[in-house]
Amino acid sequence: MRSSISEERNAEVGSGLMRADAFGPEARKAVYDAIHTRRDVRDQFQPDPLPDDVIRRLLEAAHAAPSVGFMQPWSFILLRSEETKRAAWEAFSKANAEAEAMFADGKRDLYRSLKLEGIRKAPLSIVVTCDPDRAGPVVLGRTHNPRMDVYSTVCAVQNLWLAARAEGVGVGWVSIFRDEDVRSLLGIPERIEIVAWLCIGYVRELYQEPELAVKGWRQRLNLEQLICEERWQDMP
Repeated sequence: MRSSISEERNAEVGSGLMRADAFGPEARKAVYDAIHTRRDVRDQFQPDPLPDDVIRRLLEAAHAAPSVGFMQPWSFILLRSEETKRAAWEAFSKANAEAEAMFADGKRDLYRSLKLEGIRKAPLSIVVTCDPDRAGPVVLGRTHNPRMDVYSTVCAVQNLWLAARAEGVGVGWVSIFRDEDVRSLLGIPERIEIVAWLCIGYVRELYQEPELAVKGWRQRLNLEQLICEERWQDMP
């Protein structure tokens, strides 16, 4: 059987390696489209369940993320039961009331108007955790920054999010909860860090700009003001 063109080209650079050519125009555009149209979904989830093969592709994308020392510290807890979602919603509601009280009056009204219904509406939640011990006590690349395992796990979250956008699947990251409430609900050991509660499901539409920008919470910063040359400069 004739080998594929990609196999022939990769054979030129040696065993275990592949060519690092730029993607073609259409593939390159698709990557940037996924990045720039990804949104945090709060309320627009449809009840339709996600097919198993789609979920598998999302998890494979997450598992393909880079990790310091190739430690792969992430794990994924898939949650579908109404009982679990109801208990999670109660934990979120308690923390959300605490969060609302932290903002000044003007912001408080706007905060209250934001719909944060993903936990109850999304047909699937995935809790992403980080195991700091997975690669042993001394990890290549983590010797001087112990948080590198968590940073690696966040890369897995981003991979999943971009893959979901390519699949037409919405994702919402819930971060407003007390750690001990979710830990108790899901039986997560103390040594395991909870990184993200992701609400996942199909959506019919997305905001053209991030929802918080559309609703006046905060606007995107000017990139030019965030770039330094050679050394630190004060930022806005």
